[in-house]
Amino acid sequence: MIHWAPVAFVRLFLALAAGILSYLYFGAMLPDLRWALAGSMALYILLQQWARRRPTPGATDGTGLLAMTCLYLAGLTLTQQATESRRAGHLSRLRGPVEFYRAVVDDYTVTRPATFATTVRVSAVRIAGRWQPALGGIRVSIPRDSGVAAPRYGDVWLVRGGPAPSKAPLNPGEFDYRRYLQYHQVYHQQFIHADQYRRIGFRPPNYLKAVSMRAARVLDGVFRHYVKAKREYALASALVLGIKDDVDQDTKQAYANTGTTHIMAVSGLQVGLLFGAVTWLLGLLPGRRGWLFRLVAAALGLATIWAYAFLTGLSASVLRAAVMFTFIIVARATGRQSTMYNTLAVAAFALLCYDPYLLADVGFQLSFLAVLSIVYLQPRIAAWLDFRDLAAARRRPWQPRPVRGLWTAAGWTLDKIWQATALSLAAQVATFPLGLFYFHQFPLSFLASNLVAVPISSGAVYVGLGLLLAKGLVALAGLVVPAPVLAGLDYLPQGIALVFETLIRWFNQYIFWIGRQLPGALISGIHVTTLQVWLIGGIILALLTLVAARRLVWLGVACGLAAGYGGSRVWAARALTTDEQLLIYSIPRRSVVGFWQGAAAHIVTPDSLPLSETERTYRIVPGIIQREARLVRYHVGWQQAPVPTARPAPGVVLAVWRGQRLGFVSGRLDGARQPQPVDLVVLRRNARVYPEDLAAVFGPRPLIIFDSSCKSWYVARQDSALQKAGFQTYDVTARGAFSVRPRP
Repeated sequence: MIHWAPVAFVRLFLALAAGILSYLYFGAMLPDLRWALAGSMALYILLQQWARRRPTPGATDGTGLLAMTCLYLAGLTLTQQATESRRAGHLSRLRGPVEFYRAVVDDYTVTRPATFATTVRVSAVRIAGRWQPALGGIRVSIPRDSGVAAPRYGDVWLVRGGPAPSKAPLNPGEFDYRRYLQYHQVYHQQFIHADQYRRIGFRPPNYLKAVSMRAARVLDGVFRHYVKAKREYALASALVLGIKDDVDQDTKQAYANTGTTHIMAVSGLQVGLLFGAVTWLLGLLPGRRGWLFRLVAAALGLATIWAYAFLTGLSASVLRAAVMFTFIIVARATGRQSTMYNTLAVAAFALLCYDPYLLADVGFQLSFLAVLSIVYLQPRIAAWLDFRDLAAARRRPWQPRPVRGLWTAAGWTLDKIWQATALSLAAQVATFPLGLFYFHQFPLSFLASNLVAVPISSGAVYVGLGLLLAKGLVALAGLVVPAPVLAGLDYLPQGIALVFETLIRWFNQYIFWIGRQLPGALISGIHVTTLQVWLIGGIILALLTLVAARRLVWLGVACGLAAGYGGSRVWAARALTTDEQLLIYSIPRRSVVGFWQGAAAHIVTPDSLPLSETERTYRIVPGIIQREARLVRYHVGWQQAPVPTARPAPGVVLAVWRGQRLGFVSGRLDGARQPQPVDLVVLRRNARVYPEDLAAVFGPRPLIIFDSSCKSWYVARQDSALQKAGFQTYDVTARGAFSVRPRP
């Protein structure tokens, strides 16, 4: 039986979160809920007044149930009102093509190898020669050509042409970037050429954030100046400031494979380290009692973590951690912290009231689940072993003092290692299901990686902040001291930078070493559905309840959930075993065909060029994980393809697969002398064909597919001509991968 009184806000948070979650799944079909919320709140007030006059258990229970209903409706209503696409004047509700629009850069700029990517917020559009107010977010990309400056937060742009709605995933299992953008209130995308936009002003939506982002870039310049090695500088900036533009892909992959990606994300770890440092320093002061000391300590703690949040650009992850620690500090200072669970619930409740879509944010989910699991499980796991007591039991009065000292030191050291181990294990318990769902892998080496990398990286954070502080003091001294003296003072930040770079090199080399020494420790290619995530979470929760309550009924619940999970896996595997599918993939500038049979696949690139690692990772592998394929072979060209082929003419390949007749055309049809009736014709590389030629060679009724190697102008021209001639067409670049199953 759960006693809600000590954790009252946990129940309130769960009701609000349930409403938000319901809207994410079913919100599109709901009417305006504001009146329903107002009516339920009025009814709650009346019932509450009646329950006070006649305090009976039934009235109290009814009032509580109605309060939960109000919060559930509040979650629905908050999410509905936070959805920009429902508002009048949104880009998705405008009629007619957008000729121009005015927008402001409203996000960080991501630097990619060939482009800059950021988000702009529209304020006005011109349609049919008339300007009108509008709103909406657009994810834009601009080429990194010479002379093109990176977009800056607050830049006001005038852009020619209109955006397009965000694309759905183009290939099976691919990351749903459209849904990710929609959760951030961005519903459109656009690639903007350098001559297509003009900067016409500077008006940041939030001047505090603009100054904060500028400060973060200035501090990044300090690291760039003092940390000479490129990889160490990139990690230094990511570790302390959260700027990951220069972290190479190999480093990102190595940290992902060892379960230490969180080190490179400025979030709860760094804010917690600062909070711990302030707490430790205040603990050294005398007279640590009374309300005045608590007030001063809270003020210093809040100032420290919010100053750090400001200097790191007020990123979402840092703000989330800062809000969480703010509630913890305030609760301690006011003496209102009944339990940590209640404090965490208050923090999460406040964040969701500010932005209900945070509930769908991966960082929000992992952060709160990890902290919740650490608070509950870490002390319990740590209590399994007490190395200090074990070491004390080994000490004897007759032993020499150095030996007794070694036993004490060994007990203290092993106890710290065990505490860190318990913390890592506790964090993994709650985040395990989500890790499988979002990242499709589980690193068995997470303990070995975190036990060494986290302490060293934590020390590196302190040293990095010390470097910034030292540089700031030297810069202030430069205002009053002559240049020769200033050059001497600069040796201080140089020395700190040397230590900083060394620490970063140590833990980075350790991460790569763990990856090389334990190559089989990464279990990858895991696919779990949303239902299976809930089932795994339910199993973990039931087992924890079993240990806490010591009632066998919870073992039965866990077994039932495990049976449900196993049944869902068996059903999915059975459904895929007999599934056969032909896929024409949508991969920019490529021709790729997939022949699927159950858990086996043959991927063919007809253009005789192998797929790059990036193309395979982001376009093909998600589908492999989704189907849990065990045997996937890649073929360059048709020579080793698993289907019989023929070449009746140059640039024409005929294939037969499971009763489906296919024609691949990449040139003219002049050399094709005999009719070859087919079911599908795949046009590649802007094949120079005409409707009458296609009808003469392949028959009048085949479906015409434009694969991703065809240019957009070619597709637009041919599509119109082919449809006039009576052909049905399909463009994989615009509509996603084409799928066909064999005839029964």
